[in-house]
Amino acid sequence: MTFQLGHRERQKLQALLNEGAFAKQYCRIQALLWLAAGEPPERIADLLGVSRRSVYYWAERFQQRQGLDLADRLADAPRSGRPPTASGVIDPLLAAIIDQDPREFGYRSTGWTNALLRHYLGDVHHRAVSRKSVSLAIARLEIRWKRPRHQLALRPETWRQSKGGLNAA
Repeated sequence: MTFQLGHRERQKLQALLNEGAFAKQYCRIQALLWLAAGEPPERIADLLGVSRRSVYYWAERFQQRQGLDLADRLADAPRSGRPPTASGVIDPLLAAIIDQDPREFGYRSTGWTNALLRHYLGDVHHRAVSRKSVSLAIARLEIRWKRPRHQLALRPETWRQSKGGLNAA
């Protein structure tokens, strides 16, 4: 019996394998088992769709973490980079105080501003957030910042007459 997969089926199965909850651990476990069985790292890398260097890193990291439990030995190494976003974290904090007067919190302002909200989050909740994070949270909460609307003075209908215009009688 021969078993064949169509191109789309193969892509869907590969996506399921890659997106599963334990896909990274599965790949690393498979790589370590194949390495222990004597498979060359180049072949393992080709089979798993990773670089050869990744296979070496996984094996090296697994050996360096001898004292840890198995799940921690297979886990990712700590990464530097962009910090986690404040999305969803600051929303309830802002929703709780946005309707209150900032003077109740010791600020000398009658209305909340972006800068004041960032200052509040830093002082009270020890969260350093960007201007953009606060703006996005305000948009998610559907809070409208009202600015005073300046209206030009309405001219009386007889203004041209007073200027000596065409409609002068």
